[in-house]
Amino acid sequence: MNNKNYMKLDFLSKSTNEAFARVVVAAFASQLDPTIEEISDIKTAVSEAVTNAIIHGYEDTEGIVTIESKIENQEIEILVYDKGKGIEDLEKAMEPFYTSKPELERSGMGFTVMETFMDKLEVASHIGEGTVVKMRKKFQSLSNKE
Repeated sequence: MNNKNYMKLDFLSKSTNEAFARVVVAAFASQLDPTIEEISDIKTAVSEAVTNAIIHGYEDTEGIVTIESKIENQEIEILVYDKGKGIEDLEKAMEPFYTSKPELERSGMGFTVMETFMDKLEVASHIGEGTVVKMRKKFQSLSNKE
């Protein structure tokens, strides 16, 4: 089955919108008939990406967080991006337990969580321009779920 679809969502960088974003992407992914574990993985990864955009990308300012998602066959691709301050040292930021906000008692595991729950993670960031998080997950084929 060749299933193709696309969606785009823009919202303000308010922490109250994190749950909204997670649910929207989960609803979009539901057309692939995911397992509960697959949908939970996606919700967790999206939560981490959106939270990073809000807390680190925009800090104490408001901006727009965008999610684009496309489905092709049994794979979903999710882009979460902001036009915030960007990440100064991306390699360091991707290290487990590293956090630039220790005063917020952050665990520094956001990117690690995204990598764990998705099949592929790519991050691009430019100072003063923002950050793009691209995640992919291949779902079990419908015939394998029976």
